Amino acid sequence: MTRRSATVNVMAGAAYKAARRLVRDFGEVEQLQVSRKGVADFVTNADLSAERTLKQELGKARPDFAFLMEEDGASGPKNATERWIVDPLDGTLNFMHGIPHFAISIAYEQRGEIVAGVIYEPVRDELFWAERGIGAFLNDRRLRISARSRLQDGLFATGIPFMGRETHPRYHASLEAVGQNSTGIRRFGAASLDLAWVAAGRFDGFWEFGLKPWDMAAGIVLVKEAGGFVTDMTGRSGMLASGDILAGNDKLHAPLLALVQKALREPAV
Repeated sequence: MTRRSATVNVMAGAAYKAARRLVRDFGEVEQLQVSRKGVADFVTNADLSAERTLKQELGKARPDFAFLMEEDGASGPKNATERWIVDPLDGTLNFMHGIPHFAISIAYEQRGEIVAGVIYEPVRDELFWAERGIGAFLNDRRLRISARSRLQDGLFATGIPFMGRETHPRYHASLEAVGQNSTGIRRFGAASLDLAWVAAGRFDGFWEFGLKPWDMAAGIVLVKEAGGFVTDMTGRSGMLASGDILAGNDKLHAPLLALVQKALREPAV
């Protein structure tokens, strides 16, 4: 069994502690107080509570690290070379509607590179974690990407923009292209878990536009350490800056990228 590093143990411990409250709140989801944060974008008391717990636990263990968090934004030492990138509740809309598909996502960034990540799905008690050069794991089991080699045999995941987003035409074009050349597409509403499931071989690939760094940072290292490829839509590594991401196994990443790129050049009418 591969032993987790001290840093990954810190991340996992913080996720477990924050998740205990999330699971309790999920059991009482109808009683949650919900405030409007933006167009079709909500934040719950559970979300805020989880973020406070994560910041406290991670900050206590590594006081010299900076933070980039979904609700609290950037904080911590301005000259820090290491930081946590945190989404306390990825899949907030699922959570609010009683759908048991959400996760806590924590990435460890060192000098601009993501070197470790933890994605914890508390309902199924699945801890996805990865560390650069060590590998990717689900709890104690080593993860490998899928072995499928043909697009038409592949199952892919994506995220579809909600009200107020300006990326609908791009999605329509890419959805049509991938849908016509694959066995299926899934949209489950938690990008971190989509990436974790690519690493686990449950999905053969994933693409999405307009994400935030905390949506994908931990998933990026998971996919890479499981043997997959992750790029932006130009085929480069600007995912965190652009918000656009495409991940896949070693055989399907390139053809999936080519398919989406062609769809973006020739959008469906």
